[in-house]
Amino acid sequence: MLNAKKTPTIHHKLKQTKTHNKKVFFENIPRWAIFVVLFFTALLYSKALFNDFVNIDDDTYLFTNPYVTNFSWNGIKDIFSVFFNGNYHPLTTISFLFEYTFYGLNPFPYHLLNIVLHLLNTWLVFKFVETLSNKRTTAFVVAILFAVHPMHVESVAWISERKDVLYTFFYLLSLWVYMQYLQSGFKIKYYWGALFLFGFALLSKSAAVTLPVLLIAIDLYNGRKFDKKALLEKISFFVLSLFLGVMALLSQGVTERTNGLYLSYTIIEKVFLYSYSIAFYIIKAVVPFNLSAEHYFPDTHGGALPWEYYASLPFLLFVIWLITRKSSFRKEIIFGAAFFLITLSVMIYVPVGFTLTAERYSYVPYLGLFYIAGQWISLAGKIQIKKTGIATLLILIILFSWQTYERIGVWKNGIVLFTDVINKNPTVFHGYKVRGDTKSNNGDYQEALKDYNKVMECKPGFVVGFQRRGYIRNKLNDFKGALEDLNAAISIDSTNAESYMNRGIANDVLGNTAQALTDYNNAVRLDPQFAKAFDNRGVLKAKSGDLLGAMKDINTALSLNPNDAETYSNRGNLKAIQKDYTGSIEDFSHSLKLNPNNGMNYFNRGLTLLNLKDTIGACEDWKRAEKLGHAPATQLIIQYCH
Repeated sequence: MLNAKKTPTIHHKLKQTKTHNKKVFFENIPRWAIFVVLFFTALLYSKALFNDFVNIDDDTYLFTNPYVTNFSWNGIKDIFSVFFNGNYHPLTTISFLFEYTFYGLNPFPYHLLNIVLHLLNTWLVFKFVETLSNKRTTAFVVAILFAVHPMHVESVAWISERKDVLYTFFYLLSLWVYMQYLQSGFKIKYYWGALFLFGFALLSKSAAVTLPVLLIAIDLYNGRKFDKKALLEKISFFVLSLFLGVMALLSQGVTERTNGLYLSYTIIEKVFLYSYSIAFYIIKAVVPFNLSAEHYFPDTHGGALPWEYYASLPFLLFVIWLITRKSSFRKEIIFGAAFFLITLSVMIYVPVGFTLTAERYSYVPYLGLFYIAGQWISLAGKIQIKKTGIATLLILIILFSWQTYERIGVWKNGIVLFTDVINKNPTVFHGYKVRGDTKSNNGDYQEALKDYNKVMECKPGFVVGFQRRGYIRNKLNDFKGALEDLNAAISIDSTNAESYMNRGIANDVLGNTAQALTDYNNAVRLDPQFAKAFDNRGVLKAKSGDLLGAMKDINTALSLNPNDAETYSNRGNLKAIQKDYTGSIEDFSHSLKLNPNNGMNYFNRGLTLLNLKDTIGACEDWKRAEKLGHAPATQLIIQYCH
């Protein structure tokens, strides 16, 4: 299929192009200039090193991902053989695994690696474009725009988007090595190198499937005849793409990914959604205004989309008309546009979740648009036009850099991020929901309740809103309000185990013991892996006198989640009731190891030590409990410790 025989046509053409216009104005940019760009970009993104995690995907891919939190060689093997959260990107997961193993949940090293990968990608952009165009000016322009463009902040500052910067690294390496293959007279080692690196890109993110089509575009751009040899070369790339890429894309499940939103539009409306998406990325490349972590699907008012969706199609037709008019520069525009559309196509084939477009999708596709800009500056025949282009470029770089710095700050944490989303989308429920989730995770239940109230205001009857607000009302001891919300949630969706578990808590506190037990039974029936439901049912059984049933449930809970401090505490209390004081102390100690700031556990362990006649140990525990604010310890200290 392949051989190392040299075909001088492409090699000669590239060499010839390299000497053309050698002394044109602004063409003699020194090689070290790219390192100035890299240094400036590193300073710009250093702000991200002090950002936290955000609760969109960071929790899923890191905090609760068993393939990340449990290091083992068998686990690494499993990463390559399973899908997780509807995705297949094993190399990305492995990068998280090693970071978690060495650094835990310290966000600094995660952000650092994302920034390093972005810097490497910037350097690779420079090398690839320089090889492709044989113009250092073009390479410099494309690299600096890639480095500082504010649409790229999402890919770099969001830890979960490691897959973007990692797949791009291998993707660009593969393209660069493929260019070496063309320039070397088709040396076979470069072909296999490009194919090998393409495989790594696919294992980082399935979006890399576009590379084989892009290789064809590169061949045509370089004037290579698309003959049998050129076609056969691409077969291995397409086979690899189908085997790894399409499998990963299909694993995500179209209906689940879109939540039914995309499927609710008519065919005509979908045409305008697609045209709007393409226009969105083109316009944002030049004027990146109103940036946000979420760009939601449009509402149809009176059966019609907003006007800008209908205007997008004429806009694209106008762009196509401009391309056809500029005959002297048509080749560069067509190649740049092809690069843009090929790499973007897989991102917009079916929009994900609640969002129609996403800023992170521009990370690789914008290279095509930047290439057009770089070539326009390099190839401009008139000095005045070239100077105007350079002046415009400098202004854009300053504006883009300032905006990038500001956007990095928006990704500080989940609350800052989704406050920004809410400010730009004040009538959409989703931003309030995610910010409410963040506040809930931080223990700020009163503020979380305000956000969940806004969710219900924006989307009345929303089942997830009832579920979340019911949970928060339990935390705020508003058990009647919680019961009302959770009854509503279960009436809409009777298959959600968490709704039953939370309603069980409310019923238990309100004295509805039988109903609480029924709720917990339903929770574990719907989700046999629901550790907290088993734990709560065990506590309820203990209060009802069923100590054997209680112990069985709590043991099950610990087998499902051996890192839950509260469950160890509950078993410690149960063992104390059964007069197994030694076992009780072991459980309280284990609970305190997991959560050393629980004053009640010190208090209860002290009581157990007192039962074993260890007054000194009991007093030490009660004093710790008192320091942690557990008031009942004070009376026992007065009684036993003086």
